[in-house]
Parts: sequence; structure tokens; C-alpha cells
Amino acid sequence: MINSTRGSPVTFFSSDRLAGNFFFQRFFFLHDIQILDLFLAFFIFIAIHSLRQKKRYGLPVWPFLGMLPSLVAGLHGNLYERITDVLCSQNGTFRFKGPWFSSLNCVVTADPRNLEYLLKTKFSNFPKGGFFRELVRDLLGDGIFSTDDEMWQRQRKTASIEFHSAKFRQLTTESSLELVHSRLLPVLENSVNSLESIDLQDILLRLTFDNVCMIAFGVDPGFLSPGLPEIPFAKAFEDATEATMCRFVTPTCIWKIMRYLDLGTERKLKQSIKCVDEFAEEVIRRRKKELSSSNDRSTQRSDILSVFMGLKDEHGEPYSDKFLRDICVNFILAGRDTSSVALSWFFWLLEQNPTIEENILVEICRIIGEREEAEREESPLVFKPEEIKKMEYLHAALSEALRLYPSVPVDHKEAVEDDIFPDGTVVKRGTKIIYAIYTMGRMDAIWGKDCREFKPERWLRDSRFMSESAYKFTAFNGGPRLCLGKDFAYYQMKFAAASIIYRYRVKVAKDHPVVPKLALTMYMKHGLKVNLFKRPEYQLHKYYCNNHQ
Repeated sequence: MINSTRGSPVTFFSSDRLAGNFFFQRFFFLHDIQILDLFLAFFIFIAIHSLRQKKRYGLPVWPFLGMLPSLVAGLHGNLYERITDVLCSQNGTFRFKGPWFSSLNCVVTADPRNLEYLLKTKFSNFPKGGFFRELVRDLLGDGIFSTDDEMWQRQRKTASIEFHSAKFRQLTTESSLELVHSRLLPVLENSVNSLESIDLQDILLRLTFDNVCMIAFGVDPGFLSPGLPEIPFAKAFEDATEATMCRFVTPTCIWKIMRYLDLGTERKLKQSIKCVDEFAEEVIRRRKKELSSSNDRSTQRSDILSVFMGLKDEHGEPYSDKFLRDICVNFILAGRDTSSVALSWFFWLLEQNPTIEENILVEICRIIGEREEAEREESPLVFKPEEIKKMEYLHAALSEALRLYPSVPVDHKEAVEDDIFPDGTVVKRGTKIIYAIYTMGRMDAIWGKDCREFKPERWLRDSRFMSESAYKFTAFNGGPRLCLGKDFAYYQMKFAAASIIYRYRVKVAKDHPVVPKLALTMYMKHGLKVNLFKRPEYQLHKYYCNNHQ
């Protein structure tokens, strides 16, 4: 008798099916393993191939993506240091290869020979260019920083005449005196008395902002005052420069899509610019009202905005409010951010180098000691313009801070025609050129083996300050675009720095992180949290005595 359960066709069929399923599962499992192995092998091959190209190009070059992944990785650290490492390994110049679908391909250089060629010798062949203007137009419009050719020349000529006038020099001296003694020092003294730490970068940004508004626009916003009122414009302007900088490292098609969809940094930029525009429009409105209500032209203050308001454009028409807005924003960028950022890095470096701080204090006391005895007893002590000019060591220390931490860390040009750099780099028409100012201050070939040291003495010859070539020290640009406000910037920085150092010792708060921020100007990402300590009279007396033994 046959056991129906043993000989059942159903039983045999089920066993075969189970065996078949096991076979196919194993087959496909092995098949999947082989595909994963192939993908892994392919990825390893691509990685090795890309990394091998690092020796040739300075950064790994990935298929389709170019060097972008390496650049994006640098955004989470110090991007400027990453660029510096590459340029030092490539003798000062390398080609950045962006994704195949982007316009990020460019030549990056820190070679002084190339910079002189770019900024002076072949100036006309290397304007800012359409690519740069497109990136910064939303913020800077048609202002002096972003324009080329006739529009740039017209703005620069007008500003140059004003900057070099005796009336403007007097105005800068008076405004610095008023702001430092009536606003800056009282705010710092309040911090000392309350034993509270302050964000020195924020204080200095307020100082330079009030100053540039007073001398460039003829208005006083009063942002540096007791209580430190909230400044929506300041935050908006900083956010706008940061979002604008992000465009430089984002493929054009990507940031344009983000702008269209109102996403991410483009949304932030749009909101920030709205606040910036509101401030600029208010400045223009107030200045026009003051000018129209004043019948006596001799009593009107000489400021840059008023000068442009009285001029005509190429069609013989008064400049539009939109153009005047661009004038305001560009001069705020030039006069507010650059000096305050430079001073912030200067005080941070000074705290790490107490010997240099002492040398500055010795110089200040020596200069004060040259006064008549009655003048030395004046309270409050106010530095005279001729005394600020004599502060050679302070001038050198500020230049050294700018060498290591330039306010504008990188700048941009674009080739109009094919050309060849002095170092042999071939540049095709339309090539974008980035010159890395931050890197130049950290190259042995330019500044020697001690290039990363904070050493003001490198600027002194027989105790006198000696400037370097603008193509070696490019913090103030060079050639026809050399910064018009260079002398004003130095005076403002020296006056503020000397006034602080003479009265206070600046101590950075413990464990406060200090890193640069990715923006058009090199803010400290977390500000500069400091505590101030009043200098005792006996210490200052010691320096007086030492200087007059």
C-alpha cells in the first residue's frame, strides 16, 4: 500500500519548488555580490585616478564633478587655507576645473608677477568681467566695485577728487575724533566697569559704519552708542555678502534655479538685500531733504553722496535713486567692513604677541612724551593727526595684520582676449582669474620662511615704515584700481587702535573660537569676544620714564 503522503505528487512538486527557489535565491545573491564588487572596484578606480591627478592639478579631479567635491569639503574648514596649500604645491598658480555643466573653470594665482600683469601691465585686458558682475549685481549693482570701463572711470574720478580734497581730509580727522572719544571709549569703559565681555568686532563694525556714513553720505546713523542698539542693516549686510560669496562656489545654473524657486542662500540674499535697500533709500531721502532745505551752500557738508547727487549721467540727467543706492552700498562695503575686519584680526594677533603690544605702547608713550608737560596732563588725552602719522611701528603692525588676514581675501578678473601670464600660464579669452590675496601672505617665496609669523619688523627700515609693492602686498589692490581710501583707512585704524591700546589691555575670552567666515570680506565667523582691563597709571609712567632716561 502506497503512503499517500510519501508518494504524493504534491509533495514532490513542493520539494522541487523549494529547491528551485533556493537555487535562484543563491544565484541572484551571488549575482548581486558580483555587481556590488564591480561598483566597488569602479569607485576605487575612479578615486585612485582622481587622487593621482592631485599631483598634477593640486586637487583631485572627479569625473563630471571636477574639483568641486574637494572645494565643497573645504567649506567646512578654512577654505582659504585649502587654496593656500594647493597654490604652494603648484608654485603659485593652478587651474581649477569645475563640473562639466558649470562655468566654474578658472585660473587661480598668487604669483606677484601675474598680479602686476593683471592689475597694471595689461589692465585693460583683465576687467572685472560679466561673470563677476552677474554674481554681485543684486548686492552691489553698478557701483565702483563691480563696474568696468567708462562707468567705473566716471565714479572713480569723482570719488578721487573728493578723497584728495583738503576739506575731506579735515572731515575724516574730525569724524574719527568725535566717534572714538564720544562713542567708542565710553562704550569700552562701560564694559570695564560692568566686568562684561563684549564682541569687539561688532563694536568696531559700528564705529566704522557710523564713520563711513558721516563722511560719505553726510548722515549720522548713531549705531555706536550706549546700549548698542540693534542694527537690522548690519546683520542683513553681512548675510548678503556671505550669500553673494556662495555664488562663487556654486554652479551658475544651480544658484539661478535656487533664486527662481526662492530657496536656501538665494532666499537669504533676497531678504537681506531688501533690508539693505531700505536703509540706503532712507539715507538718500534724508540727504536730499537736508540739501533742499539748506539755502546756504557754504554750510553744506562735503560728502561723496552729495557730490554724486549734483552730477549728471551720460545722458545729461541727474543720477537715479537706484544708482545712488549702488554708490551707498559700495562705499559701505569699502569703508565699513574692510577697516573694522582688519582691526579685529589685529587685536586678536596682538593678544597672542604681548611683546608687539608692548612695543606699540612704548612708541605711543614716546610720542606723547615729546609734548609739552602741560599738554601731557590734558584729560582726556587726544592724539593729534601729526602724532598718528609718527606711529611707524603701529603702522607696521597693522600692515602685518592685513598681510596675514586681508579684509578682501580673494578677488576676480576676466580675460577679454587670449594672453599669457609671466609665469607661462596660457589664458584663453573669457577665462576667469582668481587672485588669492590671503595666500600671498603665506608664501615662503614672497615673504620668506617666517611668512606665517606676526612680525611688524619686516616693514621697518631704520625704525621707519617702508611700504611693499602693491603686487606683493595686495590688501589695497593695485594699479588703476588701487584703493582710494587707503590713507583714510590707515588713519582711522591707527587712531582707533592707539586710543584703545593706550587705555586698555584687550584679552580674548577663553576658548572663544576664531575662524574666518566665507564672505566678500573676511569677518570672524563668531565675532571677537574680549574682556578689557584698564592699564594702570604706573605702567604708563614706566614707559614715559624709559623713553626719557
